[in-house]
Amino acid sequence: MKVAFKDESFAFEFIRNLGFTYYGGADIGEMMAAAGRIEEGDFESWSKEWSTLAQRILSRADTSLAAGHLKSAREAYLRASTYFRTGEFYLHGDPEDPRILSMARASQKAYSEAAKLTGPTWEPVEIPYEGTTLPGYFYKVDDSGEPRPTLIFHGGYDSSLEELFYFGAAAAVRRGYNCLTWDGPGQGMPMREQRLTFRYDWEAVVTPAVDYALSRPDVDGDNLVLMGMSLGGYLAARAVAFEHRFRAAIFFGGVYDLHETIQHMMPKEAWAALEAGDTEDGETIIRAAMENNTGLRWAITQGVWSFGAASISDFISKTKKYTIKDVIGQIKCPCLVVEAEGDMFFKGQPQVVYDALRSPKKLFEFTSEDGAENHCQSGALAYKDEVVFNWIDETLKLRDGHKA
Repeated sequence: MKVAFKDESFAFEFIRNLGFTYYGGADIGEMMAAAGRIEEGDFESWSKEWSTLAQRILSRADTSLAAGHLKSAREAYLRASTYFRTGEFYLHGDPEDPRILSMARASQKAYSEAAKLTGPTWEPVEIPYEGTTLPGYFYKVDDSGEPRPTLIFHGGYDSSLEELFYFGAAAAVRRGYNCLTWDGPGQGMPMREQRLTFRYDWEAVVTPAVDYALSRPDVDGDNLVLMGMSLGGYLAARAVAFEHRFRAAIFFGGVYDLHETIQHMMPKEAWAALEAGDTEDGETIIRAAMENNTGLRWAITQGVWSFGAASISDFISKTKKYTIKDVIGQIKCPCLVVEAEGDMFFKGQPQVVYDALRSPKKLFEFTSEDGAENHCQSGALAYKDEVVFNWIDETLKLRDGHKA
C-alpha cells in the first residue's frame, strides 16, 4: 500500500504515522498537506516539512492551553509529538546533527504535556537499568489501584516510546489491561541522550521491566504478557527464552534472523565482497546503491548509528548475533506470531519462527484484502488490535482483561 508518495520508504513511513489518526495521534488533512510539499526521497525536504507542521501544531496547542481549552491542547500536543518524531526519522546519517536531539526532545516534551492533561492514568516512569534508568509510561485502565493483567510492550529497530501508545497501549487500556511501555538501548532517548546502543541479549532489558511491573500493586503478576514490535519481534522472542514470568508473548511480527534480513537488502556483489573479506569494495558498492535506494540508505545509516558501529561492515557483522536459532527451544509460554503479506523487511521470517517454536503457538497473517499487509500493520491498527487482544483474552482465559 502506498499513500501520498511513490518512494517505498517514504510511503511506508507516511502511512505508519497516518495510522495514528485512529487513536488521535495524527490527522489526515494535516499530513496530506505536508506530504504534498515534500520532494520524493529527499531526507532534508522530509525533515523540513514535518518540523514546520509540528511547530505550527505545537503553537496551537500552547495557545489552547493558555486559554483553558484543555482537550484541544491535549489533542494538538499529541499530533505535534508525532510530527516532530516523523521529521527526525531520516536524520541519523549524521549522528552529530543537532536536530536529532532537539526534535526528539520536542516530540518527548509535547507528548509529556499531553500526558499531564490526560491525568493519572498516563504515568511517566523510570525503569532501573544497569546504573541508569530507561524512560517509560505506565498506562492504566483507571486510577482505582485494582491489580490488572498487564501488557509489557517495547519497540524495535527505530521505535520511540511515544508511538508505542498507538501501536499497543491504547488498545490495551480500552480492553481492561494496563500497559507498560519503555525505550531500551538503541531506541528513543536512551540512544539519543545516553548513547546506549542496541544489545542482542534483550533479556537483560526486559527483566528489569518485569521487576518494575511486579513492584506495582496495580499489576496482576500472574497475568503478564510481552509484546515486541518490528525488530522487537526478535528482541521479545530472545527475552522470553530466558525470562519465564510471562503468561504469553506476541511477536509483532516474527523475526528469526536480522543478519539474513540485512543480506537480502544488499546488492549481491556487495555481499560477496564482504564475505570474501573485501570490506572496502563491499562498502563502496553499498554506498553507491544507497544513493538511489531510500530504504537501503535509511536502514544502513540507522543501523550504523543505533548499533554503535564503526562502519557499514562493522554494523553488518554486529547483526550476526541477532538470531533466535539457538534459544527458541527455551521459550515456554504460548506465543502469537504475526505476519504481514507485504512486509518490506522481514517477509517470510514469521513462518520460520512459528515452525521452530515448541511452545503453544498461533500464526496469523494479515493481508491486502483488509489493507493490513504493511509491516506492523501500519494503517490498519483496528484490525491488528482485534486479532492481538482477542488472542490475549483467549490465552489468559479472560474477557477484556477480566475473568470470563
